[in-house]
Amino acid sequence: GNLEWLDKNKTSFLIMWRRPEEWGKLIYQWVSKNGLTNSVFTLYELASGDDTENEEFHGLDETTLLRALQALQQEHKAEIITLDDGRGVKFF
Repeated sequence: GNLEWLDKNKTSFLIMWRRPEEWGKLIYQWVSKNGLTNSVFTLYELASGDDTENEEFHGLDETTLLRALQALQQEHKAEIITLDDGRGVKFF
């Protein structure tokens, strides 16, 4: 469940510490715990900001972070948005 093939010929793959859905759950728990629903964050703030320094998802690469946020978006807990200086996310 934590291995994902990156090509059709199955010559390269990605092994994930956690599935994107699990990362999304951890991120949303942090948002809820801190009363940050209805807030907007840049991807940088989530992965590298001072507020997330002690969280497990701090330092998460952008690709994995986006996939985690896409999982939350499918659950209607977040919406990925385009900001002037990049991408962000609004939590519900």
